[in-house]
Amino acid sequence: MTMQDPIADLLTRIRNAQLASHPDVEMPASKVKMAICQVLKDEGYIASFGVSEEAKPQLNVQLRYHEGRPVIEEIHRISRPGLRVYKESRELPKVRGGLGVAVISTNKGLMTDRSARSQGVGGEVLFTVF
Repeated sequence: MTMQDPIADLLTRIRNAQLASHPDVEMPASKVKMAICQVLKDEGYIASFGVSEEAKPQLNVQLRYHEGRPVIEEIHRISRPGLRVYKESRELPKVRGGLGVAVISTNKGLMTDRSARSQGVGGEVLFTVF
């Protein structure tokens, strides 16, 4: 059976692994998942990630903790296959007054809400992280 929403699967695996205090989590790899992990790494929410060189590549995400608590407190999927959410650059959400990050899929690639706003591009609001 095929996976309907691989981005929600990625977010759920990260959320569950942090609740169980696992140091890392592994899942099937894809270009979109690697781009999401790059944004999360750049923003400091995960420590690192890597892809195995197998027949079916696996994405391994090293989770980040601060004083025994997960760095990611909340992670919510906004746009989903049944209800896509698109926003213009001036309508992009600010997560917790700018303390969190919204990940946006634009025509210039995946980026945070701050960088999308500064470049003046809108797109699909994939998820928010705090």
